Amino acid sequence: MISKSKSFKRAGGVLLVGTALGTAATPAMAQAPAPAPAQPNVIVPGGPQAQSVIRSISVRGNQRLEPDTIRAYANLSPGQTYSAQTLDQSLKDLYATQLFADVTITGAETGDLVISVRENPVINRIVLEGNKRLKDDKILPEIRLAPRQIFTRSAARSDVDRILELYRRQGRFAAQVEPKIVQLDQNRVDVVFEIFEGDLAKVRQINIIGNEQYDDGRLQKEMFTREAGGLLGFMKSNDTYDPDRLAADQQKLRSFYLTEGYADFRVVSALAELTPDRRDFVITYVVEEGPRYKFGTVAVDSALRDLPEETVRTIVRVDPGEWFNAKTVEDDVTNLNEAAGNRGYAFADINPAYERDAEKRLMNVTFKIGQTPRVYVERIDITGNTITRDKVIRREFRLNEGDAFNAIRLKRSQDRIQSLGFFQENLEIKQTEGSGPDRVVLGVNVEEKPTGQLSVSGGYSSLERFVLQLAVAQNNFMGKGQQLDASVNWSRYARSVQLGFVEPYFLDKPILLGGTIYRRDYNSFNILEDGERNRTYSQVSTGLSLRTGFPVTDFVTFGGRYSLVQDKITLDRDTFYTDRDGDGVFEDNECDPLRAGQYLCDEIGSRVTSLIGWSTVYDSTNGIRPTRGSRVVLSQDLAGLGGDVKYLRSRGEAVRYKSLGGGWVFSLRGEGGYIHPGSESPGPGRDPVRITDRFFGPQLRGFDIRGIGPRIQRVPYDTDGTLLPEQSRVTDALGGRAYYMGRAELEFPINATLRGFGLRPSAFIDAGSLWKLTRPNLTNIAATCVPTITNPTAPSFQIPGATPTAPCVDAGGGTDYTRVPGFQEVYLGDSPKPRVSIGIGVNWTSPFGPLRIDLAKALLKQEGDDTKLFSFNVGTSF
Repeated sequence: MISKSKSFKRAGGVLLVGTALGTAATPAMAQAPAPAPAQPNVIVPGGPQAQSVIRSISVRGNQRLEPDTIRAYANLSPGQTYSAQTLDQSLKDLYATQLFADVTITGAETGDLVISVRENPVINRIVLEGNKRLKDDKILPEIRLAPRQIFTRSAARSDVDRILELYRRQGRFAAQVEPKIVQLDQNRVDVVFEIFEGDLAKVRQINIIGNEQYDDGRLQKEMFTREAGGLLGFMKSNDTYDPDRLAADQQKLRSFYLTEGYADFRVVSALAELTPDRRDFVITYVVEEGPRYKFGTVAVDSALRDLPEETVRTIVRVDPGEWFNAKTVEDDVTNLNEAAGNRGYAFADINPAYERDAEKRLMNVTFKIGQTPRVYVERIDITGNTITRDKVIRREFRLNEGDAFNAIRLKRSQDRIQSLGFFQENLEIKQTEGSGPDRVVLGVNVEEKPTGQLSVSGGYSSLERFVLQLAVAQNNFMGKGQQLDASVNWSRYARSVQLGFVEPYFLDKPILLGGTIYRRDYNSFNILEDGERNRTYSQVSTGLSLRTGFPVTDFVTFGGRYSLVQDKITLDRDTFYTDRDGDGVFEDNECDPLRAGQYLCDEIGSRVTSLIGWSTVYDSTNGIRPTRGSRVVLSQDLAGLGGDVKYLRSRGEAVRYKSLGGGWVFSLRGEGGYIHPGSESPGPGRDPVRITDRFFGPQLRGFDIRGIGPRIQRVPYDTDGTLLPEQSRVTDALGGRAYYMGRAELEFPINATLRGFGLRPSAFIDAGSLWKLTRPNLTNIAATCVPTITNPTAPSFQIPGATPTAPCVDAGGGTDYTRVPGFQEVYLGDSPKPRVSIGIGVNWTSPFGPLRIDLAKALLKQEGDDTKLFSFNVGTSF
């Protein structure tokens, strides 16, 4: 990296070049070749035309060049005749070499010529100062001067122009560049370009002249360029002057008028004027709107047997009598090309012919379809893939080499490749003519993106406090399309580890085969009087699952799975057990319902679940971030093929994406599930489906983790028999056997600046519920009477909640007991009534990975629900 020492600014060692470049008054600068002076600096006896003979040639002042070299450049040699014109030409030849700053020839009177030269300096190094917006690596490649080259003023002037052009491309028309040189020993110089970058040239004003039907504000909305200023002006990127954008705006204006019926519209002129201070531009358009046309007759001239006039008319949407709209005609041509492509004509010749009736102001349209041969796929070319193997891409093509061309299958191939998630967005398969008119070459130039993911997800939950997830996944392992993932989840009350692998094409057949092993540890908690949380039950699940799948049709796949899981639920023995026999060893039947709750004591123990399931998936979406298409999933899981658990779990999910144009994407999602128990209830107040097998979703934004559904709330009594306020209550989520969820989301467009940051904002409405559980037996104890130290052998007894103020007295009427406040259990949340939330969110492809932020407000909730306003999720790719 070239040093930018400020020592270059020392006045004593710096000679200005800038304005001096155009003058010959600066002796330190090299002089460009100049016309012969009016008064020649050579004198030949006898007048300008007199001839003399060169007797000798001496060279003085040279440091690097040999005398013979200089004589050769001058084209002079002893014995040669010369005149004033000869010597003037020698001067020009020497200057033309750009090796000399000054040259004189003397001795013409005697024939003993002396060539005195002052050589141009050699460049030691090139230094840039003051450039912040454009770094050295952007400017230096444009500079022609280089170390160890000869310095000349003309080369410096050219380099100044090149640097200024770079800044003009950036919209900085006020930029200034001042070249300087620092003289060194041995006739060497350092060349310094001092740069004043200036501000971006903004568009101060946009004027439109000649518009009568639409005002300036309406037309400016159609342009890419915006006027500078406004409340959010600092966020704009399209308020700077750009010649290319100026040309695009003219086309945008024409497109707008053509969609409104003004077929004769034209932009007479477009002028961008730089203000005197060179800081802003004023853009002026002069337009002619012309008359407004309606559609006249609509005719069809088709030479294709497979696209007769009747078929074409069912596709064409142009209606006579409507206002002329070029976009409608363009869309009809696109639809006709697609229809022709579906019939095997990849290069259909479809052109709309216009005929103006200026008197009636009608535009007659004829759709002309020329004769073209059916087309077959000659070959498929894949380029750009350095990691992904060719076969991973080729197997997603719905067309093979030699097949008849079909536009529907081509589009489906494009969607399937896009859905892999390995390549850039908006991937496109190009069609080019093959070796003959009936042959087509399909080419896809992919741009690979990171398929590995290192994700760190975080959130704050009122149930689990801070939640952290670390996951490593590679979705294109070794370029084979295989998936390998490992994850670790941690929070104060939950931990898990998981390892999985999926081969989507087992033995190069469209058969998916995968497996996962995992261990999950979840801890629930109670809240003590001082606000601290005390862990209650621990659920440890260790499992192994295998899955397979295969395509049924191009849009439908079927999959099966098997899993074997051991669930073990335990409680902290020191906190929730009572040593009834006093031997210091706790047994499972010693769980104390007064401490843990009967609903938790009933769940203690280990169970083995052997489960087999199936899924059917219909997917017509167009990529990882769909903008169109549908996805429907139906699945069932049957537990009871061995093991200790029996149930049938059914789930369904459907989502539809619709592009509304202009960057608007609407999606509608619905899902639901139900668990049918396969065995009777194990006892009164106990549900036949264990807590580990129930649904705890859906995850509605605006509600906390496990924030809705059936739950038991334990409300403590005060010493006076009254119930304590809400902040003293403890809630345990129990899950449910049925749930549903609906979601409507609208992703809306943003300006180019925010889109460049990778932002995709949206607004949403979520609705859903979780319910259906056997009502558990509830405990209601107003107080427990514990014997005092004066009566240690007396038995403890409880006061029912129905008589909360009853005193603790013994049979004799003495006060030998201490009253310990009890609690009341309340069953809440078991209702199919919807919970509803509304909010906004944004997906951000940030420098440290994909980030999702949601801000949601619960509009409808049920008693006992736990809400959450803010959530986020973040990760990174590699």
